[in-house]
Amino acid sequence: MEREAVTGYCWPQSVRGGGEVGLHMSSAGGRPVRIEVARVGAHREVVVTADTIAVDEHEIPADASSNGCGWPVAFTVDVEPQWRSGYYEVVMEIDVGDKVRRDHAFFVVRPPSGTRVVVALATNTWHAYNDFGGQNLYTGGTHVAMQRPMSAGYLYKPPGKGRRVTGTGAPDPQNAAHVGYLQINHLSGYAGSAGWPDWELPFVEWAEREGIEVGVCTNADLEEHPEVLDDARLYLSVGHDEYWTAGMRDTVEAFIARGGNAAFFSGNTSLWQVRIDGDDHDVMVGYKAFMKHDPVRGTDREAEVTTFWSDVIVARPENLMTGVSFTRGGYHRIGRNVTAGLGGYTVHRADHWIFDGTGLGYGDVLGAGATVVGYECDGCAFTYRDGLPYPTGEDGTPSTFVILGTCPTRHFTRETAPRPPSPGEPSELEYIASRVFGTRDPEAMERIRHGHAVLGAYTNAAGATVVTSGSTDWAHGLAARDPQIEQITRNVLARLG
Repeated sequence: MEREAVTGYCWPQSVRGGGEVGLHMSSAGGRPVRIEVARVGAHREVVVTADTIAVDEHEIPADASSNGCGWPVAFTVDVEPQWRSGYYEVVMEIDVGDKVRRDHAFFVVRPPSGTRVVVALATNTWHAYNDFGGQNLYTGGTHVAMQRPMSAGYLYKPPGKGRRVTGTGAPDPQNAAHVGYLQINHLSGYAGSAGWPDWELPFVEWAEREGIEVGVCTNADLEEHPEVLDDARLYLSVGHDEYWTAGMRDTVEAFIARGGNAAFFSGNTSLWQVRIDGDDHDVMVGYKAFMKHDPVRGTDREAEVTTFWSDVIVARPENLMTGVSFTRGGYHRIGRNVTAGLGGYTVHRADHWIFDGTGLGYGDVLGAGATVVGYECDGCAFTYRDGLPYPTGEDGTPSTFVILGTCPTRHFTRETAPRPPSPGEPSELEYIASRVFGTRDPEAMERIRHGHAVLGAYTNAAGATVVTSGSTDWAHGLAARDPQIEQITRNVLARLG
């Protein structure tokens, strides 16, 4: 642990009202810890405070990143039955001389029966990027533990220039503003890619300001507690929702198949399949580029290999659920990819109900002022007929999918990646082609070289409607109070929820 610091984590990470959550902490020098627990939404509601909690200092195990910290419970939070569903932050403080050292942990209170709109926080993605105590899934790790603290930046970010990983001003091919922000504030180098402050927080704040009650659960709850969607009319995915288990997909796809609506105000959604392991169901497994070492490869469980859902091995493209895929999208305003792009969608079908009350017409641009198209984006294979785009369906996109807006994106190549691949390693474009098409020959790469963020919707035989923004950054339009983004979001929640 960092010298003169306090840190900790909660387990379990979600609970129903009336349950309890253990707070596992380590305090430098065994200093007493103050805690404050608060539900965070449109308003911050403090529900528990405690002073001078006795906490020992604990070592960070060498294998903490893959097996967890194993620290004892220092404080138990008794969750009252009447506490509202939502995200609860735990603020931990110690005094070091005349300075206060502070860190954050979190847990979720799951929605009660009868909740009509439910958002699942992208906690699998948070864990995939978390580099506390060692490797994450981007630095060579294949197993990431949930029972450990989150690195700085995943649960709290101070304001400042460069807070968003997406470039929002003049072209910045090296993302210097964002990198500088992370360094100045001593945050994890991956903190721009995942975590509560980036997307879910502004979405929940906006919804509650609008008077919309939204139940909150974690990604893991979709697999372990699928009843969270039993009474729902609308399931929501927000922000960067990249890592999905088969159990999660089974729950959400069954919900849609029986007539439940879904809105994916997210991007890079369900790109990677992962599995949950561990005695306490607390370790996420993701071999990714090391998928040939996944122990289920070559067995009768090969469909569970932790690679792309669109991989030729898994053959369950996310398009079947969301209508779109990152493999047909890419990046916008990040790295050297479309650095001076619009940051918004060109509208193709302004007569669709999603645009009611916005004043938008054909060819208008949606959301550019708030850069709602940015970072990681999802699209689909499409062609033009009479000047309008139509999905081809070759990638799994449903035949009823309607393309409402698009914006150009590109995958990283050796020349455009902020972190170029080492000699002998494939570029992202080459790797995606090899996994989706089974080859990286030039023709395969050309099929995905020119991607798009696709805003669209489809309706299935059961009458369920699924809407997708095809971009991680939709919620930034709500944070910026973009009137057209707000109106579209109202339309979706009112009609489908």
